Amino acid sequence: MASLLPLDALRDAFAWPWLLLALPLPLLVRWWLPPLRASGAAMRVPYGPRLASVAQGRGHALRAGGVNPLLALAWILLCIAAARPQQLGEAVQPPQAGRDLMLALDLSGSMAEPDMELGGRPVDRLTAAKAVLADFLDRRAGDRVGLLVFGRRAYALTPLTLDRDSVREQLGDSVVGLAGQETAIGDAIGLAVKRLRAQPGGQRVLILLTDGVNTAGALDPRKAAELARDEGVRVHTIAFGGEGSLSMFGFKLPLPGAGDEIDEATLRAIATQTGGQFFRARDSAELAGIYAEIDRLEPVRRPGRAVRPRLERYAWPLAGALACALLAFAWPRRHA
Repeated sequence: MASLLPLDALRDAFAWPWLLLALPLPLLVRWWLPPLRASGAAMRVPYGPRLASVAQGRGHALRAGGVNPLLALAWILLCIAAARPQQLGEAVQPPQAGRDLMLALDLSGSMAEPDMELGGRPVDRLTAAKAVLADFLDRRAGDRVGLLVFGRRAYALTPLTLDRDSVREQLGDSVVGLAGQETAIGDAIGLAVKRLRAQPGGQRVLILLTDGVNTAGALDPRKAAELARDEGVRVHTIAFGGEGSLSMFGFKLPLPGAGDEIDEATLRAIATQTGGQFFRARDSAELAGIYAEIDRLEPVRRPGRAVRPRLERYAWPLAGALACALLAFAWPRRHA
């Protein structure tokens, strides 16, 4: 049993299906308008009878006996073109997307400890971390990356974005003490979870680098880890700092316990609880190796969802309408 075309199918076939309501418009106009009545000529010319004969039937689309079929077909095709007929194309794979990645960087006072080397010269921990992070960003094309820093409090410097240059610029402007001299690890995790919560599940990753112990903030790190686990955020923790030394006049003197107060047990528990990895970096070379390992653990590319593009097909009925209109006006002249 034949059935009417469903409304959903009509919407799929046309972008503006409501314009098809204009199809009966010429018939309605012809029905409602009063017929033309003869009237006295306003101006008499020698070739007046000839013009009258043309007006009575030869040059008009609407004749006394009916409608010019070519003009009727032109109107139908014009309405179809105005409704924008569309066709679903072949399924295509959009550009593949990466992960939603938050970087949390410790800016507490201990990050100023000059116990690292970079390019053969001594640098502080923050400078070494910036260099390694900048190189890490270069390899994350396709990721949406956000940057937050923490000290006494945690602050988001950039939201999740594909613009890695903006993240790199904010990273370069970060200085020790910008967020306070203490270390709020739990608040940093909590802020990262808040930023990642609205993103698709399974791709939420936090990489947290610190050289200290949680000494500030309202949220306990282990409680923050539970929150991250519940929200599906995977946390990789990096304990960054030397073996313990005291810098004096540019020289590093071994001193157990100096500059090496890192709560490795808590950082390891956070990573384990959220499905991430714990890493220990004692110099910039080890830190670079860790971020290379994270690159392997968190691959950039993932399959995108296939989509079928809509192909515009209004050009064909529009060309047909133009051709029919030209034929309708040319035909009487050829038979005049």
